Amino acid sequence: MTADELFPVILAGFEAWCVECKTVTRAAVAIRWVPGASGPGRTLYACPPHAVALGADATPEDVLRIP
Repeated sequence: MTADELFPVILAGFEAWCVECKTVTRAAVAIRWVPGASGPGRTLYACPPHAVALGADATPEDVLRIP
């Protein structure tokens, strides 16, 4: 194992809360999109292990079709 494998470069990027285990993950997977009643909807995210268990549902790209 090389030093690069032991100490990978972690870039600052997108972080989200996992809806199942309530931890912050940098590898967030969009699993649900909840439409808002009086504004934009919101996307729910999960960490990779829980994303597999929860399954994926409609995301904004699936629901909102731009002509």
